[in-house]
Amino acid sequence: MTTHVSPEASASMTRRQLLVLGLLLASQFMLAVDFSILNVALPTVGAGLGFAEADLQWIATSFALCAAGFTLLFGRFGDYLGRRRMFLIGMAALGVASLVGGLATSPSMLLAARVAQGLATAAVTPAGLSLLTTSFPEGPLRSRALGLNSVMMSAGFTSGAILGGVLTDLLSWRWAFLVNVPVAALVLVLAPMLLTDTADRERSRLDVPGSVLVTTGLLALVYGVTRAGEEGFSDPWAGSALLAAVVLLVAFWRAEGRHSHPLVPTAILRRRTIGWGNLGGFITFAMESSQVFLLTLYLQHVVSLDALQTGLTLGAMGLGAIIGGACGPRVIAAVGVRRALAGGLLVQGVFTAVLVVLGAATGWIWLVAGATFVGAIGHVCAIVGFMVAATSGLPDHEQGLATGLATMTQQVGVAMGVPVMSAVATMAGSLESLTSLRVALGVDAAVVLVAALLVATQLRAGRTAAAEPQERVPASA
Repeated sequence: MTTHVSPEASASMTRRQLLVLGLLLASQFMLAVDFSILNVALPTVGAGLGFAEADLQWIATSFALCAAGFTLLFGRFGDYLGRRRMFLIGMAALGVASLVGGLATSPSMLLAARVAQGLATAAVTPAGLSLLTTSFPEGPLRSRALGLNSVMMSAGFTSGAILGGVLTDLLSWRWAFLVNVPVAALVLVLAPMLLTDTADRERSRLDVPGSVLVTTGLLALVYGVTRAGEEGFSDPWAGSALLAAVVLLVAFWRAEGRHSHPLVPTAILRRRTIGWGNLGGFITFAMESSQVFLLTLYLQHVVSLDALQTGLTLGAMGLGAIIGGACGPRVIAAVGVRRALAGGLLVQGVFTAVLVVLGAATGWIWLVAGATFVGAIGHVCAIVGFMVAATSGLPDHEQGLATGLATMTQQVGVAMGVPVMSAVATMAGSLESLTSLRVALGVDAAVVLVAALLVATQLRAGRTAAAEPQERVPASA
């Protein structure tokens, strides 16, 4: 006799799954916050530790370089060593690095802590996402979990700057580091009791040449784009780094095609859901983070709001992210992954384009709040679609690779979006000019809309019989 389980019952999380979800979401939020928490506090940190003005950007850049450059490699390490082990090692390293940063007495000590934080983030993020996807079966439960995870990521990136400003104003910039320590300690206590790693470990040897090529290539790419954002694309260091990145990443692709046990099998990158899903994810992260940067400049330099008022205005984006995370799985259930991802990008692009009409009067902040609220709903729907597309249809033993790719996409996008749009605004005039910021917002919107068109057409063209079950999932309860 066959027992039929209703979709509603199958979409109900057990108590253990809820605890696992809460633990992993808390860690992902903390990691996302670390990307932006020090941005507002940089001048205060520089004055407190004696940083030269030209060296302040390395507080952010050193973190972004390591977090983006090593994510794919550390995600693959999880397949060899175990995802739970990598998660615990990375979380312990993050707690120690945050403590060192909070107690730093010199620029070199602080930069070392930021490098360690970036490396820890590169270890924890793909491991945590792998544990999330393997803890929930593919379908409505995983879609709901990924939707909530997307809310945490987007809200973390957005709220990092607000939290950094509040902590700096009320306490000290050191608390932007120290706030991580008790969270990391709590996760380390609970994780061994709640997390299990059921996937088989990879038994083949690690692809060392591929690891070296992709890591150095990503480091060169992020550094080159960051340098170009500060000095312009004519800067010789920026040009040299970008050229080196192209050479290294092309060499990586060629090497992977010849290796018997590649770090990233080229076959997986040719899958439409992986390739185009990651493209959509890269664009939505890069352009949303740059939009926050551009609007922060607009609100503070053009409208003359202070840091707290700016944070409150952009808080509407956080509310939109929560709604988008709740709607994302339902949108996927109703229209499929492709339409959810493309539609989310479309909404994000349209409401970024609306911001091109902003003026210099204080009354325009209501348009900022409204447009970012609706745009964030689309942004997080796109993230959920990206995550489902990038991790679906794969066995558990390949989830480390898939989530490593997805996390790399996320972190490289966040690291590159701001410097690219900074360079665009600078070429159009200056970062304090309303006209220049309008141009940059227009470019931002255009890039997102082109990505929406590509995802809508290319994912459809790439559907196969094998991929068809992933196009639509049962409705969540």
